Amino acid sequence: MKVIIFGATGMIGRAALRECLLDERVTDVLTVGRAATGVTHPKLREVVHADLFDLSPIEDRLAGHDACFFCLGVSSAGMSERDYRRLTYDLTVAAGRTLARLNPGSAFVYVSGAGTDAQGRAMWARVKGETENALLGMDLRAYMFRPGYIQPMHGVTSRTRLYRLGYVVTRPLYPVLRRMFPASVLTSEQLAKAMITAAADGAPERVLGPAGINAL
Repeated sequence: MKVIIFGATGMIGRAALRECLLDERVTDVLTVGRAATGVTHPKLREVVHADLFDLSPIEDRLAGHDACFFCLGVSSAGMSERDYRRLTYDLTVAAGRTLARLNPGSAFVYVSGAGTDAQGRAMWARVKGETENALLGMDLRAYMFRPGYIQPMHGVTSRTRLYRLGYVVTRPLYPVLRRMFPASVLTSEQLAKAMITAAADGAPERVLGPAGINAL
């Protein structure tokens, strides 16, 4: 399986990259982002591209892939809806449309979030919900992943300072959370492995919450 990863320098994207390089089901990995990952591996090729809203200059590199893991995302804290929509809906949908045209029927795993709802009251939930709906309407085997609490593993860290501090505080509590809420929390490793499984073997639902992701 040939996989494209958008956002491989972030917490979830780096976890996906690690597991793809370890998984025998994945033969080739192409990362696409504004910066290099700093990782070297026989399976790995990288495209550093400044304008992710316009993928036309690199379309020849994107064709011929079986799956895409879209791990780009920003926090909505302090952002206007217009700016958040541009970096969430516009960017993701542009990538989805390009890949649906180049690789019709390929898998597209979008990492959204628990609480996503196109009809919700929270701005971020509406925008992500609309993004999910747009992807589900494309010529893709699209899967929407809505994880809850994610515990970083294997040195993976969030690029958002506030989140990094939060993980420092909650790390000692993770075993307790895991025992109390086994279907609601997961590790970055489990999330990444579930993404690969969904792309390779499919999933029972197109929209998966923490329990469904853990089941994969």
